[in-house]
Amino acid sequence: MVPDQSPDVHDELFELRLERWLPDCEAGLRSVYRPEEMAPLLAAVESVLRGAHAKRRPSLRRLDQRRALRPDWFQRPDMLGYAAYTERFAGDLAGVQDALGYLEELGVTYLHLLPLLTPRPGDSDGGYAVADYRRVRPDLGSNDDLASLADTLHVRGMSLCVDLVLNHVAREHDWAQRARAGEERYRRFFRLFPDRAGPDAYEATLPEVFPDFAPGSFTFDEELDAWAWTTFNSWQWDVDWSNPDVFVAYLEVVCHLANLGVDVLRLDAIAFLWKRLGTACQNEPEVHDLTQALRAALRVAAPGVLLKAEAIVGPRDLMPYLGTGRHHGRVSDLAYHNSLMVQVWSMLASRDVRLTVHALRQFDPAPTTTSWLTYVRCHDDIGWAVDDGDATAVGLDGHAHRGFLSDFYCGGFPGSFGRGLVFQHNEATGDRRISGTAASLAGLDAALELPDGPARAAALDSVVARLLLTHAVVMGFGGIPVLWSGDELALRDDPGWADETGHADDNRWAHRPRLPWVRNVLGECVDDRVDPSTVTGQVFGGMRRLARARRGLPQLHAAWGTEVLDPPDPGVLALLRRHPEGPMLGLYNVTERTVHVTGWLLGLHGLSDCVDRLSGERVLVSDADSVELAPYATRWLAAG
Repeated sequence: MVPDQSPDVHDELFELRLERWLPDCEAGLRSVYRPEEMAPLLAAVESVLRGAHAKRRPSLRRLDQRRALRPDWFQRPDMLGYAAYTERFAGDLAGVQDALGYLEELGVTYLHLLPLLTPRPGDSDGGYAVADYRRVRPDLGSNDDLASLADTLHVRGMSLCVDLVLNHVAREHDWAQRARAGEERYRRFFRLFPDRAGPDAYEATLPEVFPDFAPGSFTFDEELDAWAWTTFNSWQWDVDWSNPDVFVAYLEVVCHLANLGVDVLRLDAIAFLWKRLGTACQNEPEVHDLTQALRAALRVAAPGVLLKAEAIVGPRDLMPYLGTGRHHGRVSDLAYHNSLMVQVWSMLASRDVRLTVHALRQFDPAPTTTSWLTYVRCHDDIGWAVDDGDATAVGLDGHAHRGFLSDFYCGGFPGSFGRGLVFQHNEATGDRRISGTAASLAGLDAALELPDGPARAAALDSVVARLLLTHAVVMGFGGIPVLWSGDELALRDDPGWADETGHADDNRWAHRPRLPWVRNVLGECVDDRVDPSTVTGQVFGGMRRLARARRGLPQLHAAWGTEVLDPPDPGVLALLRRHPEGPMLGLYNVTERTVHVTGWLLGLHGLSDCVDRLSGERVLVSDADSVELAPYATRWLAAG
């Protein structure tokens, strides 16, 4: 064990970090705030950082230094994520500790527990209407329980991700209560308007997030005697980041969570932070300045902690969240590759990879010090973020293709295997998002509708193959692949999703089923993961094989980019990853037909003699030969 260093050494390291990172923080802040605000703001920032440093536990300081010596710790191919609601995964934080062996079976090294902080009572947008940033939800445990879980994860070589909602607080939050009580300091924490003139001007260009049950973006509050900006729900008040006191307040929260042992902070709703009249008030440049400032400040107080951008935005707006131009490598450490998720489901429905190839080629290389988060599903609905320009480039109509995907995955398209649910149908735009577990979208419900017999057995085999294919794509893309809780077991949509208090108007709860430690009403059970005769066992076993193969492929280190090759067949996605130890070629057949890929493609990339790292099969081909891909098959080809 590394002995504790003296306080003098820790203090010297802190001063060196302050010298290194404060200029980056200041540069971000100067781009946002007025010159006359800077001196008191920088003094407040330094005070917060010194206080946080003084409170950081010795074990966390050692972890900071360990990660400083291995700054790519989160980019390595042994990283595999798992995301879950604590209560739906294991009841509470103590239950999560007891279930860590299950996650280790899968090879998980990164655990994202969705909203842990105290929300408002009643409807809370799934926990994202936070009433207290400094306290764990009482029904899940205490701050001490969270710190204990973090320590246990660190001992096991795992990291913990927690959500931090940056755009808004619950109406019940202390800041909002004090604003309603008339405290001018806290009224300035929010965007408030005395009449409808301001809201009407902004709403001329604002899209609606929840048009079905929360239309509009402003709410009149009688206690405030003002209109509050409420992008998401009437009881979620947007904070005003143009006020430097807001930055300091959130920095205090960031340091508090880091000192509990949190390793990654998921910056929820980050795209909405900055408001500018005449725009959609998303993805404004000040968002990236503020994130740079937060990240740089965190590097001083807790250098082993990362920021992850929850920016579910269009393909053209996504890369800046990892840093472009003057922000290159200085913004978030991690960002969700939402476009890849959308394209995975688009390929499966269309049996065609050409839109995906074009769309993925539009991304510039990510900074080599960052990583994508890749995923098949998450806790949210799927919004079909297909760019019209990308669609046109491959001969499609973007609006029509998005409509096709919604039809397909709600089971409305002839021959569709999807059985998802339509979420938030916007009559004005035709936008229809989709809810559903990966298994329900991939055809498990449809297969089980068939009578017992060969057709049903074949349909179930296809479901397993589709689920493993989709996860192979996100695991073979590079970055940190994240499994959504229950997808590793092929869980279907929860038939009782609307029965729980507060869930009836939000069908996203259908794809947030409780993990069935005891057999549930659908006959699903965690114990089935060891039975290869079940769909659950086949999917769980397949996920473990993917994770095991991934760990042995240095090509999947996130610092190395993915080249999207011309498709050798319209139904085959070909992804190349170059590395000093040799290339890796991922081939993914998104169709239910057998496909042959010419040996010339392998030879072109130095893989005429290679090994399929998933099956262990040696592949030796000449230009005239071909490699067979069975329906929905994946091959990860690299030197043996």
